[in-house]
Amino acid sequence: MREFSLPALYEVPADGNLTDIVRRNAAQHPDVAVIARKVGGVWQDVTATAFQAEVRAAAKGLIASGVRPGDRVALMSRTRYEWTLLDFAIWSAGAVTVPVYETSSPEQVQWILSDSGATACVVELPAHAEAVESVRATLPALKHVWQIEDGGIAELERAGQDVPDSAVEERSSIAGADDPATIVYTSGTTGRPKGCVLTHRSFFAECGNIVERLRPLFRTGECSVLLFLPLAHVFGRLVQIAPMMAPIKLGCVPDIKNLTDELAAFRPTLILGVPRVFEKVYNSARAKAQADGKGKIFDKATDTAIAFSKAQDTPSGPSLGLRIKHTVFDKLVYSKLRAVLGGRGEYAISGGAPLGERLGHFFRGIGFTVLEGYGLTESCAATAFNPWDRQKIGTVGQPLPGSVVRIADDGEVLLHGEHLFKGYWNNEAATAEALADGWFHTGDVGTLDEDGYLRITGRKKEIIVTAGGKNVAPAVIEDRIRAHALVAECMVVGDGRPFVGALVTLDNEFLDRWAADHGKPAGSTATSLRDDPDLLAAIQAAVDDGNAAVSKAESVRKFRILSSQFSEESGHLTPSLKLKRNVVAKDYADEIEAIYAK
Repeated sequence: MREFSLPALYEVPADGNLTDIVRRNAAQHPDVAVIARKVGGVWQDVTATAFQAEVRAAAKGLIASGVRPGDRVALMSRTRYEWTLLDFAIWSAGAVTVPVYETSSPEQVQWILSDSGATACVVELPAHAEAVESVRATLPALKHVWQIEDGGIAELERAGQDVPDSAVEERSSIAGADDPATIVYTSGTTGRPKGCVLTHRSFFAECGNIVERLRPLFRTGECSVLLFLPLAHVFGRLVQIAPMMAPIKLGCVPDIKNLTDELAAFRPTLILGVPRVFEKVYNSARAKAQADGKGKIFDKATDTAIAFSKAQDTPSGPSLGLRIKHTVFDKLVYSKLRAVLGGRGEYAISGGAPLGERLGHFFRGIGFTVLEGYGLTESCAATAFNPWDRQKIGTVGQPLPGSVVRIADDGEVLLHGEHLFKGYWNNEAATAEALADGWFHTGDVGTLDEDGYLRITGRKKEIIVTAGGKNVAPAVIEDRIRAHALVAECMVVGDGRPFVGALVTLDNEFLDRWAADHGKPAGSTATSLRDDPDLLAAIQAAVDDGNAAVSKAESVRKFRILSSQFSEESGHLTPSLKLKRNVVAKDYADEIEAIYAK
């Protein structure tokens, strides 16, 4: 199939904007908890009425400080209650939010604030304030900087004490559906980040259709979602706005270091995350089982869960024997894993990278279905996702209702719909190229099956052509290798080379466990173990698993374990954890050459 579409399930308001959500919730669901925040380590609910009052107070402060309609206001913070509060307050002041990753360097901060022409900025921590201050001399448009951890919200509230409610109502109604709501900067894998202009229409079309298609997951007064993704990433914004539209209760946490504890305390019914989160849950559970001497039981439980899930896709369903085994393991293993995920959830939505069919079947088999989706910043997050009632594991689902997916002659995925971005800020040439012929050219390569389910097979610009002329899409095998507990990152190489190779970095958390379990000296590191025969055998097993997913010509023949890590700080990963392949290839040129040395 070359093209597939679904009818819209949600009609975008002709003259509305995202501030309507706050007013509607306060009017229709005044006592419903639409968001929760941590106070003294304890979750406290915030009703729709209370949230509207706090949004209005912050918006008054912005207006009193001189923020004008259409002004860009930057927001640099970890994921927390105040991020969501300020996002809606900025819109309520008639302005446009410009997210900045809290890990951004001063140079990156300077580029985004300068390119967007931000007139004000809210930061979270002293380090963020220092980063902005270090480049402020180059930002003549920047008039105000507030710091959340230095009383910035209270400062805004005091500044706006004399501003009447009517002023906020007037400002809130200025923006129309086709006006910019936010400028979200791309990760910048191949150069400077580009600012994607996403309108109020984009978010309405995106979130409204997702909520309607997944309505059982968004039941007001019953469901809740815990947000731990960075809100500077468009997927994080989806997780913020869709629950508000439903509405269901939203909780925000700044990172995933203590995610298990947060899940246990908040007990969400829905989790939205990236594959690495679900890989960590599985790998941690398996490592714990092995440490407790129950590794064989866990592996049998894993095989049973996968078989049970696969059998659900057959006409006859799971056999009696499989159902009995599944019931036994549900009491021994699966119920404990669901408890780790909060105990109330039955569904998760995963995006950002492929989850992998094995993990997809495993989680569905334990009673926690992970619905995989696909999208880009330019598509306002998800442009395709698996419906809750018609999941096809291994695909990223059907198009967002109201949108179209087309496969070009060269295999590129093209998109059309109201959810798409308006263009790149201050970059007409890039906009014209990306939106040629009225379609957004994603740069991804994929296929559509007979039911309109999309599979992503790689990136056009990342296709490797070996010396033998074989085209290799790195993502397929990289994702399989990366799923191994010991592997942090994997980058396939081989362009113009006689065969495919790979650079592998190690996950330090699991390396410590592995070293202890295999009798290696205390304090062993990637540097000291990279040539260890046992470690090489373990990584070879991960490579063999990856090779099973591809043809022989595409398989990894040799690999190199690196002593260091790919990270945002090292310049090898973007803030959304995508590989900067050209930087890795340049910095590790000697390691790549070693793969092909005779």
